[in-house]
Amino acid sequence: MSRTSYDRYLTVFSPEGRLYQVEYAFKAISGSGHTAVSVRGHDTSVVITQKKIPDKLLDASTVTHLYGITRTIGCVMTGLVADARAQVLRAQQEAAQWRYKYGYEITPDALARRLANINQVYTQRAGMRPLGISMILIGIDPEYGPQCFKLDPAGYFVGFHATAAGQKQQEAMNHLEKKWKKLDKGKGADDAAAAGKKLSRAEVIEIAIEAMSTVHATDYKSGEIEIGIVSTAEDEDPKTRGEWRVMDEAEVERYLLAYAEKD
Repeated sequence: MSRTSYDRYLTVFSPEGRLYQVEYAFKAISGSGHTAVSVRGHDTSVVITQKKIPDKLLDASTVTHLYGITRTIGCVMTGLVADARAQVLRAQQEAAQWRYKYGYEITPDALARRLANINQVYTQRAGMRPLGISMILIGIDPEYGPQCFKLDPAGYFVGFHATAAGQKQQEAMNHLEKKWKKLDKGKGADDAAAAGKKLSRAEVIEIAIEAMSTVHATDYKSGEIEIGIVSTAEDEDPKTRGEWRVMDEAEVERYLLAYAEKD
């Protein structure tokens, strides 16, 4: 049987032990034309992604890749938008059920694990297909502080200090790794966690913007990117401290200017 025979069925392994339909789901993410970056620091987690408006007649305020799941957890979705909305809805339902059942908000790691389990089931049952999306989940854990998790269509999830997804994932990851090694006077390579813990809110946002601008070799305008943030820092507005929110264009512009001036 040729490769074309093995990629017709989701549940059939090829002789090399590969599931081609799951691999094609990963290709849907890299072929989406978007890149997302996430960074976490001492008291802040941030996600940043491109905002592309394909048609002049579209209402730009209705186009987004950032979604809130609970008051303290949000995510950036890279890949097929319809699949992304379906998974966000499922995540909101899971979070609501958790709160109803246990009486407190779900933690980012518990939500990531639950969604990863659901994604894994989609790779072994013929009645459904894997979702062509990568989800980067950020939130505040009451015990561990800022969190960042990345989920893929195969059902794998893992926590990160900084990560990327989408078209320029590898280039962004390489940039973030180099940046991390220079943190804490060059000690970032030896102890990534300790180096990340020393990053302030402003530094976390700057690293995310720098990664996005560098891999695309573009100086972004405020309407071309969107930034989601969860922060317990002192310089966060007390009304939104510890809560997920999406920055408005004026605030994004302020951070872009600060990055441009520093550059």
